[in-house]
Amino acid sequence: MFELSQDHEDFRKLVREFAEGEIAPHIAEWDKAAYFPVELMPKMGDLGLFGLVVPEEYGGGAGHGGEFTYLCIAIEELGRVDQAMGITLEAGVGLGINPILTYGTDEQKQTWLPDLAAGRTLAGFGLTEPEAGSDAGGTKTKAVIDNGEWVVNGSKSFITNSGSSITSVVTVTARTGTRDNGSPEISAIMIPSGTPGFTAETPYHKLGWHCSDTHGLSFDNVRVPEANLLGQRGKGFAQFLATLDDGRIAIAALALGCVERMLEEATAYSKTRMAFGKPIGSYQGVSFQIADLAVMAETSRLLVYKAAWLKDEMAEGRRSVQEVKQAASIAKLYTSEAAVTATRIATQIFGGNGFMEEYPVARFYRDAKILEIGEGTSEVQRMLIARGLGLPQG
Repeated sequence: MFELSQDHEDFRKLVREFAEGEIAPHIAEWDKAAYFPVELMPKMGDLGLFGLVVPEEYGGGAGHGGEFTYLCIAIEELGRVDQAMGITLEAGVGLGINPILTYGTDEQKQTWLPDLAAGRTLAGFGLTEPEAGSDAGGTKTKAVIDNGEWVVNGSKSFITNSGSSITSVVTVTARTGTRDNGSPEISAIMIPSGTPGFTAETPYHKLGWHCSDTHGLSFDNVRVPEANLLGQRGKGFAQFLATLDDGRIAIAALALGCVERMLEEATAYSKTRMAFGKPIGSYQGVSFQIADLAVMAETSRLLVYKAAWLKDEMAEGRRSVQEVKQAASIAKLYTSEAAVTATRIATQIFGGNGFMEEYPVARFYRDAKILEIGEGTSEVQRMLIARGLGLPQG
């Protein structure tokens, strides 16, 4: 059965020290200013965080054998201090690096991965559109071949790591034709930053994740070489869905970090906050809620690391794709909803102080909601879990 080794725990300690030393002292100020700390990315690269799943030949390799479990540990620990920095790593690796690593040619890997693995640059993953969210197959962005180049027109929404000063490339899905049955042929195309006609719109004014780089994208007759096709033509949608399967485990790890932090904050506060002459933690109305937080944290931890273990086992041929998909959806569904509940409980325990931005629970409360939406909503996860159980589909 799965368990974390001493090497895993040593790595956790390393990332926690980094998060508490490099992020925690500044995060309240960064969050207030909606500042994306690009200067932090090379430091994360030096720690090996962006290169955890990248082979040494492409600039990665931190001595952990490419295990997905290590990435989840890193995301959990960053997310425990700040969710926006956790999603920056999750998207940078899971959505930026992984598609290139999995489907790219050797030339594409050699071109893009070394800088991405080092944190010198970031890559985005352009799937969602203004009218194609959960229905990602409804992509309207189009790409046609003209004189050996793809000409791309359309737009994308809510794309992470897509418009920072160090963003190097965004991989986007686009309609590249029509199949015999009338359905759209969707392919993945890599568009470098700075390509004429490619615009990263003004950053979103978001409810949470203020320190995360998030933009809408527009493509106006963007021309890139035909060789910028990522993977096989017509397989782009399937490639991106497979990418999301892994991403759901990583999002679950991010949610786990949120739940754990809420347990820590609520427990500490309830020991020192006095009411009617006693610490509020002595009252069952508070202590029972904290007990519920402990159950959520423990359950989330088990689900996340079981799914990560299955992913690593699948890489060795010992588990099936369907096992991993089911575990990923279960982990993502439970932990994201637990995170939203945990932040609500912690904020309630803090009372009026929980409504004040000087307390971390307020930031985590704002940050948590998107966990139930990004990389597959809770409704989509329930649909996928039911499908995995063999239930008839409507």
